Amino acid sequence: MGSYERYLLDQWRHDAFGAYWRQPAIYGRGHYDRFPDVPTLHMSSWYDPYVRSTIENFTAMGRLKRSPAYLVMGPWKHGLRCVTFAGDVDFGPASTLSGNVDASYLSFRQRWFDAVLGGGDPESIPRVRYFLMGGGDGRRDEAGRMRHGGRWHTDTQWPPAGTRETAFYCHTSGELSRERPTATRAWVEYDFDPNDPVPTLGGQVTSGEPVMVGGAFDQVPDERFYGARPPYLPLNSRPDVISLATPPLEEPLVVAGPVTARLFISSSAPDTDFTVKLVDVHPPNEDYPHGFAMNLTEGIFRCRFHESFEHPEPLEPGEVYEIEIPAPDTANRFEAGHRLRVDISSSDFPRFDVNSNTGVPEAVSRRKVVATNRVHMDADRPSAVLLWTRPG
Repeated sequence: MGSYERYLLDQWRHDAFGAYWRQPAIYGRGHYDRFPDVPTLHMSSWYDPYVRSTIENFTAMGRLKRSPAYLVMGPWKHGLRCVTFAGDVDFGPASTLSGNVDASYLSFRQRWFDAVLGGGDPESIPRVRYFLMGGGDGRRDEAGRMRHGGRWHTDTQWPPAGTRETAFYCHTSGELSRERPTATRAWVEYDFDPNDPVPTLGGQVTSGEPVMVGGAFDQVPDERFYGARPPYLPLNSRPDVISLATPPLEEPLVVAGPVTARLFISSSAPDTDFTVKLVDVHPPNEDYPHGFAMNLTEGIFRCRFHESFEHPEPLEPGEVYEIEIPAPDTANRFEAGHRLRVDISSSDFPRFDVNSNTGVPEAVSRRKVVATNRVHMDADRPSAVLLWTRPG
C-alpha cells in the first residue's frame, strides 16, 4: 500500500471532527492567533479543491491582522495558471495569469514582494483580483471545448462590492425562483441507492486522475466518466436528482461569492447525504443542439452531523431537519437567455464517498440500504439556495 493511499484511508477512518483534524496544517481557522501579523497573498482557482480554505484564510487575515491580505482567484484547475481551459470549457486567452495579471507568475510574485516588503506601495496591488467566468459565445472551439469566456476584475473585498445575498427558492414545479413557496405542505422525494450513485462530472477535483478529472463539463456523462453507463442520459434526468431552474434570464446576472443551500430535509434512514450543484445552462446552438449545462460548484452534507461535526447523531426517520450545504465560492456571469440551475441529490461519486445510509461510519460499514429522501418546499419550510448576486 502506498503512502498516499494510507494517508487517505487514515483520513477516512477519522469521520468525526476531533484532534486529528485540529492539526495546524489542516485546520487553519483554529490557529489564526498563531499566524504572524505580516502581509499575506492567497491564491486559488474556481476548479481547485482549496477554494473555501483560500478565501476563508484571506478573510480571516484581513479581519484579524493589521497587515494587508490579498486574494487572487482564477478559472483554472489546481496550479494550472497558464492554461486557458478546465475540463471541456475554455475561458479564453484573457484567463491566464501570465500575460494578464502580470507578465508571468514569477514576475507577479516579485512585484508583490517588492510592494509589501521592499519599500514599495502596498496599495498598488489590488486587494482582490478575480476572474469572472462567462461572456463567451457558447460555441465549440477548434480543440472541441465550449467557449465560455470571462475577464479579470479587481475589488477591495470578497464577496465583491455591489453584490448581495439573494435567496433562490425551490418549488415542486421544478422552478428556481426568488418568490417564496406558498403551499402548506409540499416536498419532492426520491430513493437514494448507494449501489447506484450519481457519477462525478468534473468539479473542484485534483489528484484524482484517471478515476476522475476536475473542471467544467456538460452535465451529460459519457465513457470518460467513472460510473457512467449507456445510454448516457443527462444527470438531471435521473430519478434521484432534483433539478430546479430559473426561466431563461431576461438580463445578465452575476453570481460572485459563497454558495449555500439551506434545505429542509427528512429521510427514512438514520443517516444519508444531500448534495447541491450550481449549473449555468447555456441555450442550444448548432454545436450543442441540447444546450450545455456547465457545472460551477458543488457541495455535500452528511446528515448524522446535523447537530455537531464532533458528535454524530442519527436522524429520526420522517423528522424534518434544517441543514446547510456549503459549496466553494464561484464567480460567473449568467448571460441573458441562460438558466440558473441547481441539482440536488445524495451522491457525487467518486469525488465524495457514498453514504451507506445505515448510520455506521463508511470506513467500517458492511451494509448498504436504500434511503427515501425528501426535500421540503413549502411556506414553513422554504428550501433555498443562497447566492451573492448583482445585475450583469
